[in-house]
Amino acid sequence: MKRRRLLYRALRKRHQMERVVNRTAQIQRGDILLFSTVRNELIRLPYFLEHYRKLGVKHFLFVDNDSNDGTARYLQEQPDVSLWSTAHSYKLSRFGVDWLTWLQVRYGHGHWCLSVDADEILVYPYCDERPLPALTDWLDGQSIVAFGALMLDMYPKGPMDAEIYQPGTDPFKILRWFDAGNYRFQMQQALQSQWVQGGVRERVFFADQPDRAPTLNKIPLVKWNRRFAYNSSTHSILPPRLNRAFDLTGTDLPRGVLLHSKFLHVVAEKAREEKQRQEHFANSRLYDDYYDSLSNSPDLWCRDSVEYKGWQQLESLKLLSKGRWI
Repeated sequence: MKRRRLLYRALRKRHQMERVVNRTAQIQRGDILLFSTVRNELIRLPYFLEHYRKLGVKHFLFVDNDSNDGTARYLQEQPDVSLWSTAHSYKLSRFGVDWLTWLQVRYGHGHWCLSVDADEILVYPYCDERPLPALTDWLDGQSIVAFGALMLDMYPKGPMDAEIYQPGTDPFKILRWFDAGNYRFQMQQALQSQWVQGGVRERVFFADQPDRAPTLNKIPLVKWNRRFAYNSSTHSILPPRLNRAFDLTGTDLPRGVLLHSKFLHVVAEKAREEKQRQEHFANSRLYDDYYDSLSNSPDLWCRDSVEYKGWQQLESLKLLSKGRWI
């Protein structure tokens, strides 16, 4: 019943979007698609698009949420992008999920679909030598319809605004560090989901209130069916059986990592804006201290921080898994 309600919400919310450019006629059978809601992400988009094109994404479907930095114009000019726009509330659309659900229903059925934010870069086993179609072909052969990933917050050594990021370059040349072992999970039986928290944001910003720390488990890659619906951002999905794709303790299923580029030099400015907009958390006022801390561009590095070396390193730390995929 909840899944049906979410699909009905998406049906109603589709009227909040205006088509800017629709190139979905380009989509071919078997194409991997990417869906994303963005706001003022012009600085990240050149590298984001380059990364996912290299992995094998054939078409991008974006919803622009009232950007004012040139994001919409930039996306409109990309030949493999379809773009919709809306000025409606991000929070009241379930943080953009309602808008994307409609696009997934309309265009994603039968396709492998990535649902990621502009600051999320997917890495997976063998990603340096095997494109996404190699992974999805294997998943198809195993009758597996979803692929889980841990969101891994990456950060610089020193204040976040000490080094200026240049658009189009690899953000992880600056954001080279991460927390490796301070993760915990609890099972959500109704959703059949492992709910993961921890990492640097809990260590630095939520040590006294760990239950408020961001959720890190995600199901970003799904062989879409128009009956599916994300439940809580991309942290969980309905029907619940799909959430078994994320298993931090198991070894059978492959699992990836979403490198999170939140902590570039622009984070202080974005934190001040989001504190004012109150659009990113259900009870936004409870996170004012978090935004205030980010506004000061703190140093997140500590002696236990680990420098990023590649997917093989993440596998050795059990943050990523090959599973049965050889």
